[in-house]
Amino acid sequence: MNALTRVAYDGPEAGYKFPPSYRFYSPAGGIEASGCFKVIDTPAEGAGPGLERDVQRGFAEAQAAGLRNPVLVGVIPFDKQQPSNLFIPRHVSHLPPTAPPTSICGFVCGNARQCIEQPNQAGFQQAVNRALGALRNGRLDKAVLSRLLQLEFDEPPCAATIFQGLRQQNPEAYHFFTDLPGGGVLIGASPELLLRKTGQHLETNPLAGSARRHVDPAEDEHAAQCLLDSAKDQHEHRLVIRDMERQLRPLCRELHIPGAPSLMSTAKLWHLSTRIEGELAEPVSALKLACQLHPTPALCGFPTAAAKQLIAELEPFDRGVFGGIVGWCDAAGNGEWAVVIRCGVIDNRSVRLFAGAGLVSESCPESEWRETGTKLSTMLAAFGLDREAV
Repeated sequence: MNALTRVAYDGPEAGYKFPPSYRFYSPAGGIEASGCFKVIDTPAEGAGPGLERDVQRGFAEAQAAGLRNPVLVGVIPFDKQQPSNLFIPRHVSHLPPTAPPTSICGFVCGNARQCIEQPNQAGFQQAVNRALGALRNGRLDKAVLSRLLQLEFDEPPCAATIFQGLRQQNPEAYHFFTDLPGGGVLIGASPELLLRKTGQHLETNPLAGSARRHVDPAEDEHAAQCLLDSAKDQHEHRLVIRDMERQLRPLCRELHIPGAPSLMSTAKLWHLSTRIEGELAEPVSALKLACQLHPTPALCGFPTAAAKQLIAELEPFDRGVFGGIVGWCDAAGNGEWAVVIRCGVIDNRSVRLFAGAGLVSESCPESEWRETGTKLSTMLAAFGLDREAV
């Protein structure tokens, strides 16, 4: 399908309260989609064979209705046993890379009249201490614990306006806006690419290890160098890269992994980053690859099963789409998926924001609390609440 081409489907709306819309913008281009030809909520458990089967059936139906290369868009939750939030849209626009907006027109947010922390600082640090016990006794090598902020506004924030402001404030990110089947809108500006696949070429850019940025240039440069020199953060990063290599190496005839991470910056944070590229040995769809890689140790921990069990024991909420993956794929097997972080769900007057921190045996509970606060500040700034959630 050519760039900027819009294609209309015929078929009943299904599964959403209203005809859903979807936007995804990345350095490689964008997707804008609306309407619903077919909802696909099959869980992505395992490497997603059931989901892959149902998506291929949906693509065949869309092709029979007149579309040569249908597209699947949406979100796969953190827990792949939960239903997926995916649909084949009626209307699709493929866009070249576009700059974020330079000006925003829209009503400002109302006042945030209530803020509920899940857990609060004492609860989060207690959970971190319990996780550190599991890490230090050898039960696992890494775990990612997260927290939520639930804000109640005096009037419903405009999701579209907040999203445009988020894009403006974080121009380097993967931006996403998607309606959810149960109601509400997921928006975010993720720095982390899980997978981009074009033909047989794949790219992934895992992040692990982070440090808060500073206004003063000298202080900011010092923070970046300290992150590069941090044995704790380098160890955490290596755990992620080794697991990604373990999964990708058997699938690729070529796989390039830099010997050491580099620095990536966002408006609020420095990250340790490794960009991995490869050529697949056999055809594999972007959806299947994404389901196989997700969740990476960057969002869950390692080993995966033990980390997921610990998360279930220690986190006082269900992550749902938080920590999941968001993106698109087409019938030709191409696609792009980002990790659902630096994000929130807007549902009428209620807003839920999410942030996590990767733990290894050297982690400090107070430092991890501050790290989640810095990460939450990305979304708080988009709502005009430009402070760290500490």
